[in-house]
Amino acid sequence: MSNMTDGPHPGGVLAADLIDDDLFDQLTARIARQHNQPHEYAGRIIEQTLLFLYACARNPGAGLTPSSPVDLGWHTFILDTHNYAEWCERVAGRFLHHNPEEPGDDKAAFAARLGDSVKAMRSLELTVDPAMWLSSGECSQCYAGCADDPSPEGITA
Repeated sequence: MSNMTDGPHPGGVLAADLIDDDLFDQLTARIARQHNQPHEYAGRIIEQTLLFLYACARNPGAGLTPSSPVDLGWHTFILDTHNYAEWCERVAGRFLHHNPEEPGDDKAAFAARLGDSVKAMRSLELTVDPAMWLSSGECSQCYAGCADDPSPEGITA
């Protein structure tokens, strides 16, 4: 794996381009075990986490926000401090700090920030798994204009 901070952005980066297989498997297994998730789903969490963090690296100061599953993946990765710090240096050229955010009372603003994160990922030609980015709510996220519906243009496949 080369240093991802060198040169222009390579289009279509994959999670596999960002991390070695052993570390990917280790993080996936940890989520599956500690959070009682199917292995396949845990792998999708780690994949989207890596791509989100890559988007953060390429968009300093943008204030990108992780979805709940991606935040779980970020927490899992950041607790492996040595590997996370090395990854940040190689991919971002700096440490990517985690500033926890809760949706709070303004769910519409939080959904908009999630949409901005998805747009940033797509602008870098990164694969977005829509199911990993839907905000949690009491409805089915049918895009009926509710305050906590995520923006359809930001979320759809």
